[in-house]
Amino acid sequence: MIRLFKHYIPHAVILLWLVDAILLVGANELSWQLRASQIGMEPAALSTRLAAHSGFALMILLAMTAVGVYGSDALRSLRFAGARILVAISLGVIALAFVDFLLGGQTFWRSTLAYAMGLAIVLLMLNRVLLGSLLGTAAFRRRVLVLGAGNRAERLRQLSHRPEAGFAIVGYVAMGEAAPAVEEAIARGAIHNLTRYVENLGVSEVVLALEERRNALPLKDLLRIKTAGVHVNEFSSFLERETGRVDLDTLNPSWLIFSDGFSSGRMLSSASKRVFDVAASALLLVLTAPLIVIFAVLVKLDSKGPAFFRQTRVGLFGQNYECVKLRSMRTDAEADGAQWATEDDPRVTRIGRFIRKVRIDELPQAWSVLKGQMSFVGPRPERPEFVADLEEQLPYYAERHMVKPGITGWAQVNYPYGASIEDSRNKLEYDLYYAKNYTPFLDLLIILQTLRVVLWHEGAR
Repeated sequence: MIRLFKHYIPHAVILLWLVDAILLVGANELSWQLRASQIGMEPAALSTRLAAHSGFALMILLAMTAVGVYGSDALRSLRFAGARILVAISLGVIALAFVDFLLGGQTFWRSTLAYAMGLAIVLLMLNRVLLGSLLGTAAFRRRVLVLGAGNRAERLRQLSHRPEAGFAIVGYVAMGEAAPAVEEAIARGAIHNLTRYVENLGVSEVVLALEERRNALPLKDLLRIKTAGVHVNEFSSFLERETGRVDLDTLNPSWLIFSDGFSSGRMLSSASKRVFDVAASALLLVLTAPLIVIFAVLVKLDSKGPAFFRQTRVGLFGQNYECVKLRSMRTDAEADGAQWATEDDPRVTRIGRFIRKVRIDELPQAWSVLKGQMSFVGPRPERPEFVADLEEQLPYYAERHMVKPGITGWAQVNYPYGASIEDSRNKLEYDLYYAKNYTPFLDLLIILQTLRVVLWHEGAR
């Protein structure tokens, strides 16, 4: 994997993205040449069109990222990828036509965009056909040796069997005398020189997966492996990188303290985040004000009660604030006290079901973003009643309040809507990853992928 702004991206995705970018530039150039020949126009130097080609490629790539073309499902399924590519290119072309209309120029001719759309679909699908057989092969997977043969090693084995896994385990070394959970593990005593064993297997990374590290850490072995140029990683850090979440089962305070994250560079990130929040929330409120008004009227007509719903939520550093949303439930929804939302919740109104699916009920929260109580991106804000209970049952739950809550977030785009302690635990692992590693780049990825969640109603309830 490649680490980009504290976030890991698989090599296969980087390669696919770069080839796609080149193909998109080529598709736009071919479409321009085709249209120029049709109208008898003399083509100028390619350099005069590079800005337009780059704009076309960038817009389509952003749309592809937003709808999940580079997600694990699209990498595994050509049919899935094709459907998402069609949606992404359509959205990108519409956006480019709108940009051309606003600029009042002729940067993106409608005829050229139509040709480029067809060419891009063909070229991008061919790219996946040609590279598809390579993306899942060992050439794109790191060779990993696991030191340990217990339950942690078994978890790594299961993780490596996922089609989207970016690593392949080439062996397990049992470091203790306990009965191994991984039967094929080789006893440490059977290996005369562990460093040479690592070199012979062509290992690129060694992962320490010991069940008990006290007096069992093989320091000499690890030092020699490290100085031989092989990357050595700890179990929790390896899981964080591979899954995009912080594993609560193995988490301890010392790892949070000494691992990378929560850096001083956050001050600059926080400043840029606030500037973006103010500008984006103000623009969103202006653009969606008519939509909010229309649905506020529909909510009033659909059921008795106010159009807007106000509720206390827990924000930054555990401070309470008042959240404002369009009302999607009956006014007596919590007559018996606070409770989780459920699938096909009978308390949701007819209009409420629709606005929850397409996230229109969330739009008034832009006002909370503008006031600084929320951010566009962050952990989902919870109610004080739920927070008090979750902090007792889930370790490190309070740490998610070290960043502002958000309208969308890393957990929201990676985990479906859940309303149970187990769901909260899974979402907490994503929230902790975000709180530990957030940067403007990660925020951008989350905002783009929120479009995928809205289009396909992922997580809505």
